[in-house]
Amino acid sequence: MSKVLLITGASSGIGKATAEKAAAAGHQLILTARRQALLDELVSDIGEQQAIAVAADVSRYQQLAEVVERGVAKFGRLDAVFANAGKGLSQAGTEHGDPDEWRSMIDININGLLYTAKLTLPHLRKSVGHFIMTGSAAGRNTIKGSVYGASKWFVHGFAQNLAEEMKEWQGRCTTIAPGMVNTPFFDEAKPDKLAADDVADAVLFALQAEPRNCVREIYLMPAK
Repeated sequence: MSKVLLITGASSGIGKATAEKAAAAGHQLILTARRQALLDELVSDIGEQQAIAVAADVSRYQQLAEVVERGVAKFGRLDAVFANAGKGLSQAGTEHGDPDEWRSMIDININGLLYTAKLTLPHLRKSVGHFIMTGSAAGRNTIKGSVYGASKWFVHGFAQNLAEEMKEWQGRCTTIAPGMVNTPFFDEAKPDKLAADDVADAVLFALQAEPRNCVREIYLMPAK
């Protein structure tokens, strides 16, 4: 069954791969990221009847509200959300970390996720929909001094609580928790690690599961 799916962080990496696979599966897409030009290229490839692109910074509530409003206006409903936008850090550790980087990361990894959920839940309630978010293996394991990892621990904790909230109206909530993925997130290529397509496959698996089946988490790790 075709669904209307909103993807944040859709212009590259995991978000783009998921958009391409979801489009191939027949789903209609609301795509957002900060770079309009890259979003427009993606919509051009998918087709304007099947996708809409609205550039936004997920850490800006009003910008994200416009994404949801325009997407729902085009397709008439919202069935699923993939809250994928995220940011890492260039300065590792706490003692030597950069507070300005922390602030920017928290705005995206935590506040952006909360804003996405807040703005879309009323629509998902109507469709008995599905909220999916990108966690990380870093949010399931202890990593020395990792402030980024701590932000992903929040994602995993929030996901469990949100799942219980959505359960009241049979909504589904899923965390996708990949290990290292070969995406532009890293400065150097990681060809022996997971591919963005691997994570996209996990998203589609959760999305297309029988409605009775709430896939709470999918944990992916590179084979080597």
